[in-house]
Amino acid sequence: MTQDKSWGSRLFDGINVFLLALIGIITVLPFVHVLAGSFATVGELSQKQFVIIPTEFTLDAYRYVFSTDTVIRAMGVSIGVTLIGTIFSMSLNIPMAYGLSKKDLRGRGLIMFMVVFTMLFSGGMIPSFLVVKSLGLIDSYGALIIPSAMSAFNLIIMRNFFQNLPEGLEESAKIDGAGSWNILFRIVIPLSMPAIATISLFYAVNYWNTYFQAVMYINDADKWPIQVILRQIVILAGALTSDTSGWGAEDVIPPAQTVKMAVIVVATVPILIVYPFLQKHFAKGALLGSIKG
Repeated sequence: MTQDKSWGSRLFDGINVFLLALIGIITVLPFVHVLAGSFATVGELSQKQFVIIPTEFTLDAYRYVFSTDTVIRAMGVSIGVTLIGTIFSMSLNIPMAYGLSKKDLRGRGLIMFMVVFTMLFSGGMIPSFLVVKSLGLIDSYGALIIPSAMSAFNLIIMRNFFQNLPEGLEESAKIDGAGSWNILFRIVIPLSMPAIATISLFYAVNYWNTYFQAVMYINDADKWPIQVILRQIVILAGALTSDTSGWGAEDVIPPAQTVKMAVIVVATVPILIVYPFLQKHFAKGALLGSIKG
């Protein structure tokens, strides 16, 4: 039977709960304000500096954001790039990390040196553009995926996780006649789902937030991802008060600030929807490689 906690332990736990709750509220409040502000009316947003629950809901900002099929098309581009890019990145990351986790791999030190070197030095913007252009990726979706396909940081984390797996499992599988690929797909990957889910989320967020690559490599506006389109909407929102084309007499033209908040919600919510499906594995993978197996 466990002993009751002392007064000092209960005080310590209470302070921890209070501080964590305070930090959580401070973290969530800005997004709640943005979400509420995107539904607020023109008058309320101009009168209040901070809106938590709007007194009157309106969808004018979202009507403006989705007034054309451009946003829907850009959402499709971002979703496709995120899904294909994440799968492609993990298909490269997992085998390479698994191979580098083996101490008997020839040239392992040299390969790791080249991987770490890319974290410290890069060719720069112009050489990167020339490489993408020479590969014929300009104005193609490959320009949004291939240059970001491998992250040295994610590779190192995955390799460290593989190194912490018990070696006895692989040795037993080899005795039973299993090859390297069978061991990887039937033993290593099932045991590494927390790490795979965590790294996949990292890659997915990176692909979803793709902006700079699209501006550099994509000239066709029909191939722009959602981040670039939303940026254009934010720029055009400032001219709402002077340009009322497409709005009827009964419509209320949303202010630029409301449109910006709606843009933030549109760009953030889709990637947030993915998190609950990965939460179980993500919680386990938060301390990747911290415990030696």
